[in-house]
Amino acid sequence: MSRVKRGVTSHAKHKKVLKAVKGQWGRRKNTIRAAKQALEKSLQYAYRDRKAKKRDFRSLWIQRINAGVREEGLTYAKFINGLNKSGIKLDRKVLADIAYNNPEAFKSLVKKVQSSLN
Repeated sequence: MSRVKRGVTSHAKHKKVLKAVKGQWGRRKNTIRAAKQALEKSLQYAYRDRKAKKRDFRSLWIQRINAGVREEGLTYAKFINGLNKSGIKLDRKVLADIAYNNPEAFKSLVKKVQSSLN
């Protein structure tokens, strides 16, 4: 059986890891052991924060909607309740975008909701 030398393979693996941690601080960028740990941790953070990002954006949308609705004398909860009663099917992302970029259209939407609440 022939001898297998693994220098090329391990060099390629190391190169792949070191490329991924480029820009890190200290030994994490150039020592393979520290780099592997840094890479694994960074991937854990990335996975976790992809989930957290969705929560953060939903929270931002709710804040923007609430700010726009309060100018018209309603609360966020009453506004959402009115949307459901009036049968308007817009998600929070779209509502927040309208409130932020097109306040006039949002005001007319709030008026419709207020009339459905009364």
